[in-house]
Formats: sequence, structure tokens, C-alpha cells
Amino acid sequence: MADGAMATAFLAVIGGASLLAATARRLHADDRLPSLEGWALADRSLDTVWTWLLLGGTVFTAYTFTAVPALAYGNGATAFFALPYTVIVCPLAFVLLPRLWSVARRHGYVTVADFVRGRYGSPPLALAVALTGILATMPYLALQLLGIRAVLTAGGLYPDAVTGDLAMAALFAGLAVATYRHGLRAPTVISALKGVAVFGSVLATFWLVLDHLGGPGAMFDAAGRTLTERGAEGAPLVLAPGQQSAFATLALGSALALLMYPHVLTAGFAASGTGVLRRVSSALPLWTAVLGLFGLLGIAALAYGVRTPRGGAEAAVPMLVDRLMPGPLAGLVFGALVVGAMVPAAVMSIAAATSFVRNVYVEYFHPTATPKHQVRVARVVSLTAKAGAVAFVLGLRDQDAVNLQLLGGVWILQIFPAVVAGLFTRRLHHRALLAGWATGMAAGTFMVVREGFSPVAPFGPAGLEVYAGLAALLPNLAVAVAATLVLDRAGVPRGPDTTTLPPRMALRHRPETGASTS
Repeated sequence: MADGAMATAFLAVIGGASLLAATARRLHADDRLPSLEGWALADRSLDTVWTWLLLGGTVFTAYTFTAVPALAYGNGATAFFALPYTVIVCPLAFVLLPRLWSVARRHGYVTVADFVRGRYGSPPLALAVALTGILATMPYLALQLLGIRAVLTAGGLYPDAVTGDLAMAALFAGLAVATYRHGLRAPTVISALKGVAVFGSVLATFWLVLDHLGGPGAMFDAAGRTLTERGAEGAPLVLAPGQQSAFATLALGSALALLMYPHVLTAGFAASGTGVLRRVSSALPLWTAVLGLFGLLGIAALAYGVRTPRGGAEAAVPMLVDRLMPGPLAGLVFGALVVGAMVPAAVMSIAAATSFVRNVYVEYFHPTATPKHQVRVARVVSLTAKAGAVAFVLGLRDQDAVNLQLLGGVWILQIFPAVVAGLFTRRLHHRALLAGWATGMAAGTFMVVREGFSPVAPFGPAGLEVYAGLAALLPNLAVAVAATLVLDRAGVPRGPDTTTLPPRMALRHRPETGASTS
């Protein structure tokens, strides 16, 4: 059980997050009518600092900050694929997000499926993109709760049985209320606390680790001995030759997939201009550095002799913190990790709700829905998404959520051709893209399930281990290209293109808004 000082410090951080969420109303523009753009995107008004905090706080989730060190704790070097993956994201975001923001702002698009609908004139393709995003987001949302539970359990802050479940549900309920009322503005203001708390926590913890273990060299030596004693083959803290293809494809495929997630694009669409997005993309590596330190904490947990429960490696860092720090400091760190889950969880629920309202509800059930009615429905759906995540986590095994999230990463990558190709060309036929998407979804699901829900699978004649999502993307693209040739030769008409894309990437000033665009 946690001592009183730890619990008090933890509750102080959570209370601070709640108070910040209450101030989100100050970001509202009082003279604007209710709209989905206002609720879900904060009226596209976030400046560089707010966008950096929100996008970084959304991309780098609490589960990431526990899962990466957990993988390092259990498997050594392979965990650090997350570092090149998040580095690769930065130039991709620099190129793609401003271009997508420009067309979304010009046409009032709120979701990426809106863009696909306008670009290809194909409601079925837009529906496939929207549903894929929702399916991939929901298990990701559930993982935030798993991260919270792992942190609280390791710190002795999670009561047994039903009491603990109710406490976690109550914690999430406060976030749900703030999101319901203020939309994206609530996680935006909480992201400021997340940034300060997470950066401060990891630096303090890592300094204490190095002080106790005698420096980085001693830490790696002790961790290597521990992994070897546990039966690891070869040099566990260095990639073996057979791991290199899996490492490289995991990094590349995960980077391509990340920018397709609705919650990441929602945070990007909320920026006030393309110049903001370029500056933010250039500064995102600061979050990558923090993630690298968290990964090293997994190595430190090995060196420090932390023993996690069987199948509970995600508790490695919380248990390390509990051993290293006095109660008040440990409570602050645990509070920081929980706040780290609140930001992405809120944005994920908003993104899923917005995709459902715009691309399912309005498109197929209520085409004449007013902006106010759309906001009302989106609020209800966002609450439902959070309640569903809580029910999922409490009712099913933790591994089920992890397995579905692995599938979600493979699935979301299959919309990459429709979105990214559409930003630059319309040469691919919308029906061919739909056929490619279906092929990639089937192939990726088959590979992941066949390998026992492993993210890597043997591919090609040599049987190289590669990321299943990237392996499934290849037949996706092949079918899309081949089917386009067949459909064009057969004279099958294309849907109308109602978008206006920027002709080139160039930064210029817009006198009428003061924003920069491309």
C-alpha cells in the first residue's frame, strides 16, 4: 500500500489536471456558434506552443512511456525501434501535415475521411477510412487505461478488486466531463501539465538511477548480466543480425501508420497554420529524447534487480520509481504518468466521435444535421467511447487489448495509399484503392493472427522477419496500381474531385488571417 505522502502528492497532480481542465473554457471564442470544428478542433486556433504540447502529448502516450521500457526490460535492444520510428515521423509530419491542413482548412474538413470523400468523390472509400480509424483507435484508448492501472498498481495506489476498478472509472469520469463540455480544449490545457510533469519526472528518475548504479556503463553491465542469467541468447543489449530487418521495418511502418491515426490528425488539424505545424514537427524530437530516457529506465530496472509479476513487464518503471524515490516524489511521478494517459485518451475519444459523426452519422443517417446537433451527437459518442474503453479493460484480459492494438496498427497503415497518394495525385482509381485497402486488411490480419499476435512475421523467400503492417501494405499498393490500370482501360468513371490542393510547398503570409499557409 502507498503511504499517505505518496497518495497526497499523487492526488495533488490529478487535482491540478482537473483544475486546468476547468480553465479550458477560457480558450473558447464567445462570439462563435457551436460547431464540430469548434468542439473537435478548438476552431483551428492553437499556436506553436499549444500545438507542440498537444501533438507531443497525443503521440507520446502513457502506455508508450510504460510499454517501451517494458519491452527493454524483457527483450533488450529491440525496444529501441521506437526511437528511429519517432524520428522518422518528424520529416513525414513536416511534409504531410501542412499540406493536409491546407486543404482541410480551405474546405472545412474535420477528419481525414472528409478529405478522402472530397478528393475521390467516393463515399464507400471515405467510410472505409473512417471505420478503419475508429477500429484502430478504440483499443489504443483502452491501452491508456491499462497504463494507468499498471502505474497505480505498482505504486500501491490501486485498491483491490471492485474498489480499484471504481476508483479508475471515477478518475476517467472527470476527464470525460471536461471533454464533453470543452472538446479538444480540455486535453490541450492538460497537455501543459503533462509536458512539465513528464519531462521533470523522467529527468529526476534517470538522475537518481545513474547516481545509485554508478553511471551508464555500470547500468548496462548489470542489465546485460541480468538478461543473460534469464536465458537471453547472444548479446541482448545489441541487435542480433536476425533482428535487424524486424527493427528497421517496425520503425518505418510504425512511423507511416502513426500519422494516419485520427487522434494524431485531430491534433494537427487544430493548429492555426501550416507554419505552426512545420515548427512543431521540427521540435517533436524533444519528446523523442524523453521517450529514449524512458526506454533506458527499462534497462535500469533490470540493472536494479526489479522483478515484475509474470506477464506484467509494464510495471517495471513504476516499481523502479517506488524503490528509488521517497513517497512524495514517487507520488508526483505516478501522477505525471497518469496525466500522461489523460491527454491522448481525451483526444482519441474526440477523434473517434468526430469520425463517426461526420463520416457515418451525417453521411448515411442524418444528412441535414445542423452543426449544433452534430456537436451534441459527438459529445455523446465521445462519452460512449470512454465508457466502452473502461468496460473493455475491466471485463477482458489485458492481453486482449494489446492484441487488438497490434492489429489496429496494421489496419491503420492500410489507409496510407488513399490519404497520402491523394495529397499529390489522383492517378489511383477510388475503386482500386478500396480493393487495395481490403487486400491489405485481410493480409495484415492473417499474418498477425497466424504469428500469435506478433507484430512481425516472416516475409519473402528468405523468410525475413518484417513488420506485418508494412508487409501487408505491399499487396495493398500492388492491387491498387493493377486495378487502376484495369479500371481505366475498361472506362470505369472516377468520382468528382472537389478539393483544391496547394500547387507546391511554399510558405507565404495570409494578410486576412495573419496565418501562414502553403
